Amino acid sequence: MDKLRSMEVMVAVVDAGSFAAAASRLEISAVMVGKHIQQLEAHLGARLLQRSTRRHSLTEVGAAFYEDCKRVLEQVRWAESAVERSRAAPQGLLRVSAPVTLGSHTIAPLVAQFLLRYPKVRVDLQLTDGVADLAGEGIDAAVRIGRVADESLVARPLRPYRMMIAAAPAYLQRHGSPQSAADLARHVCLSHSVWQRRTEWTLHEGSQSYQWPEQARLTCNHGDGLRRAALAGLGLVMQPEVLLADDLASGQLVAVLQHCSPPARPVHLVYASDRRQLAQAEPFRDPRAARDRAAAALTPRCACPAIQGPRAASSPHSRACTATMPR
Repeated sequence: MDKLRSMEVMVAVVDAGSFAAAASRLEISAVMVGKHIQQLEAHLGARLLQRSTRRHSLTEVGAAFYEDCKRVLEQVRWAESAVERSRAAPQGLLRVSAPVTLGSHTIAPLVAQFLLRYPKVRVDLQLTDGVADLAGEGIDAAVRIGRVADESLVARPLRPYRMMIAAAPAYLQRHGSPQSAADLARHVCLSHSVWQRRTEWTLHEGSQSYQWPEQARLTCNHGDGLRRAALAGLGLVMQPEVLLADDLASGQLVAVLQHCSPPARPVHLVYASDRRQLAQAEPFRDPRAARDRAAAALTPRCACPAIQGPRAASSPHSRACTATMPR
């Protein structure tokens, strides 16, 4: 017994209204349609259709089975089309949201590599420190720092996000190097006007907790502006490792207070759990290579891993990217 074929026949009978109409739709005989229904009922041990000389109606069991059959057949069609899509060249539009610093310093270079590899793909990379509304803004995927509170989203972990406290050698020569978080009160601190007021970036030393000083000599809403001020020797800065990594490696900045820096925060690539509403993209064809490159790239670069599933036809963004990413 070909269960899938029999389920297809069952759905066709209900949708078409009769054995004859279903037979015409499926290009088989009405007798064969009847055999498929009989085989299903025998296999399930339940009557699915009430038959009369003029019409067929679903039993209560048959109505539930009909809905289940439609879902199963839809999944089969999706699986078959996914194989076809995987053979095709990636193409279309992919919308991605990412935090400003992480996005500009780590995501953007990898997006450029991705676009060079797949010339038919377009990417709309939106950098914002706000939380993007994936469905409302037509975003296919978002890179988010911190705990993912929305349980309706699929979250794939990337490398955690670390903060570093640093200053230029010239500043440390003038003011000395802080030895404890309490020393921040007597130092010139450069502060991000938005996120450094949040409790998740609290410094911990022993049993004590310290907030980064809000009354800073310089307050700025952009991390690179604070970085440049620190390079000029103005004061201490607390910024993401990905932003300061090159300066620390070259010696233009020196890390301080590493023992009490805020704990690393998780980073995830998130996308809608209903894969039928998603675009697809595949920066890395091989799943293991994708994970390896993502992990390596997040020190200090990062990569976007898999997004799977087509958008629903009703979506206003249904012509989005048709590239495929591995699970």
